[in-house]
Amino acid sequence: MKTTTLVDGAIRGLVDSLDDPYSTYLEPDVLSKILQEQIKGTIDGLGILVGAKDGYLVVVRSYTGTPARRKGIIEGDVILKIGDRDTKNMDLETAVGLIKGPVNTKVKLTIKRAGVFDEQVFEITREKINVPTAEGRLLPRTKIGYISIEQFTEGTPQEVKNILELLKKQDMNGIILDLRDNPGGELRSTVKVAEYFVPKGPVVYIDYRFGKDETCSVEGHNLKMSTVVLVNKMSASAAEILAGAIKDRKAGLLVGEKTFGKGIVQEIFTLGDGAGVKLTTARYLTPSKNDINKKGIVPDVYVEHSSKYVGKDTQLQKAVEVLEKMMKEAA
Repeated sequence: MKTTTLVDGAIRGLVDSLDDPYSTYLEPDVLSKILQEQIKGTIDGLGILVGAKDGYLVVVRSYTGTPARRKGIIEGDVILKIGDRDTKNMDLETAVGLIKGPVNTKVKLTIKRAGVFDEQVFEITREKINVPTAEGRLLPRTKIGYISIEQFTEGTPQEVKNILELLKKQDMNGIILDLRDNPGGELRSTVKVAEYFVPKGPVVYIDYRFGKDETCSVEGHNLKMSTVVLVNKMSASAAEILAGAIKDRKAGLLVGEKTFGKGIVQEIFTLGDGAGVKLTTARYLTPSKNDINKKGIVPDVYVEHSSKYVGKDTQLQKAVEVLEKMMKEAA
């Protein structure tokens, strides 16, 4: 057995012994994909957004025009296997790393779909995909702007800025910010986005295990208009930072379900063989110094789960109702 194999096995064991579900060993190919793609927002893959639920890998969104969507992968599909690897209790980084890969290569997904008895196997060819992280529009017959943020990457602040400028030209006078199913992403980008929604002051406190703590603040160039934020059980990490800041700073109301509860900071440390480890180094605290890890954020107005992609969106309907009341009171 090679020495590197022994060392890798030992490192895996050490990481597993931490009893931290978010600390993980990253194989070289997985690490390189994370470092090159996760922050930039451009991927070589299938065009799906995945999340974890009760130990299973679930398709949160299948983007229009992507290879996954063309093959028939839909929201709610449970991914049982990626290739020959069972995904039960697999961490998201490893799963995403296995789904992604060089353009024109193939990957097999074994899917369990609600209402379908047999498992289904899809063989899909990877493509270069540039997935926008934010989308926006003016809701029909209203002056309410709607912005959905799928995740936070380096490009997200500019995308949000462009959408807001367009909505302002359409005389928007209230806004719904949709953070449902947003798994998080890049911290600095999240703080830049918060500049549009949070008044001058702190957005998040970073409480490090070792070393000096940090405060991330904004300068107060926010929109200063009635705001509602949509959240659900899959709103996590950086999405919770933004939602928590808006709630604590009283910049808007939260509608939906209690969020996921991932309030930790992680760093990736590279190893000599190209592999790496992702370790928890700090925790996030909201502006009111609330620790949300494993607790989540409770919305101001609770509305049971509904899909923003399929069927009637009762959470969005409630958000519009709440926002219209806020706008009326503000006027």
